[in-house]
Amino acid sequence: MSFAPLAFDEQALAAFADSVVGAGLGPEALALIEQAGQLREQPEAALRCLQQARQLAPRHPVPVIAVYRFHFYAHELTLARAAGEDALAMARHALGPDFGDVPPSDEATRHDAAVRFYLFTLKGLAYLNLRLGDWPQAWLMLGELRRLDPADHVGGSLLLQVLERREAGEDPDTPLWQEGDPVRGWRPRS
Repeated sequence: MSFAPLAFDEQALAAFADSVVGAGLGPEALALIEQAGQLREQPEAALRCLQQARQLAPRHPVPVIAVYRFHFYAHELTLARAAGEDALAMARHALGPDFGDVPPSDEATRHDAAVRFYLFTLKGLAYLNLRLGDWPQAWLMLGELRRLDPADHVGGSLLLQVLERREAGEDPDTPLWQEGDPVRGWRPRS
């Protein structure tokens, strides 16, 4: 799904931030998502419900998150990544054309729902790219996450450590945390 560029609109951004936490979803779309949750034993029917919810609310993040989760938990990682990319485009559109030119403030990365949605979606896509073996995309996502969240409020540094170890040829069973690793935070660039 693509989003045509529009002039930045503070009210639209506020509405998007509210929608990230569930506000503004119509009752019919919400009912379809709830129905999908009750159809766990019938995945095709559940997916149809989620797709209908997306059609009813194409610019609302809740249905796209529901589709993402459906595919993620079904281990359909390529489809989950596609839904995550839709969510990232949705957030980018809401945040406006200048978002990211300058990293968001520390306050925004800690408390702004729209910014955090964007950052967590970026982190989720980095994780999916790691799982799918798409190292260049994982590097790209984590580089952008590091730039936008230098204080590592969303915890992307752990994924970067995993990617660095993977590329260094370490045993995949090596514990994620080792002596001397920061529990959280980006390592200094060498």
